Amino acid sequence: MSIDSKDDAVFKALANGLRRQILDALKEAPQTTGMICEQFANLDRCTVMQHLKVLEDANLVLVRREGRERWNHLNALPIQAIHDRWISQYAGQAMSVLTALKHNLDKQSE
Repeated sequence: MSIDSKDDAVFKALANGLRRQILDALKEAPQTTGMICEQFANLDRCTVMQHLKVLEDANLVLVRREGRERWNHLNALPIQAIHDRWISQYAGQAMSVLTALKHNLDKQSE
């Protein structure tokens, strides 16, 4: 799978608000699928499983099975890769612009 197609899967997974909420729930600690379903009681288990599958396909959730339980672990590495490739470059440039703006404003107020 190419880097672009991996990024596409991550962006697709992150595009859905419910999937982002699931990832937020996994930030604290790994959870079983049942625990996640309890947090999203307004959804049926099948819907939650479909969202988890998209997250797993994007490598954002790693699954470990223990007996009958399926433990879902957050994998933040794909998000870090997106940050490194797409965000960090622009953040540095934005900071330079803000620093220059602050410098100019400080000069004008003198």
